[in-house]
Amino acid sequence: MTTPPPSDMQKELAVLVPNLRAFARSLCGTADQADDLVQETLVKAWNSRAQFAPGSNLKAWLFTILRNTFLSERRKRKYEVQDVDGEFAQQLSVRGEQLGHMDFLDFQRSFALLPEEQKEALVLIGAEGFAYEEAALMCGCAVGTMKSRVNRARTKLAALMGVDDAADLGGDDLPVRVARTGT
Repeated sequence: MTTPPPSDMQKELAVLVPNLRAFARSLCGTADQADDLVQETLVKAWNSRAQFAPGSNLKAWLFTILRNTFLSERRKRKYEVQDVDGEFAQQLSVRGEQLGHMDFLDFQRSFALLPEEQKEALVLIGAEGFAYEEAALMCGCAVGTMKSRVNRARTKLAALMGVDDAADLGGDDLPVRVARTGT
């Protein structure tokens, strides 16, 4: 398949622009949207000109591209909300991440003040997800001792962080980042 010389194809495309505009206007309903659609069609056609078979119907090929582009955009818009004045966007809110980051910094500082065996217990149980039995085996202590270390660590963390109840610090799913930061 050979591509026609650019100058010939450019001339043929220019001649068909009014036809494309009329067809686009019939699909879109507004001149602005129709012009955007024609422009998109011409860009796609130009980028795909190597696929056009010389001697075939250029007008039909362009109309097919235009129609397919229109239908693709229409399918995409089905999932979009029209918000010209920004009313919906103003109703959306995203909670700032500053508080979560600051809470984590407080947690890190408090965690650093715990005795080593309590930090180790929290990291094994909370951050790494080991069972109490597995953590006790790794540390060479009884399961009850491991449970006690975790409980004391949570109680002390709650006191250091000013949290009313150690349960507010979470269950056995303390932040994994503690294990990764080395504090």
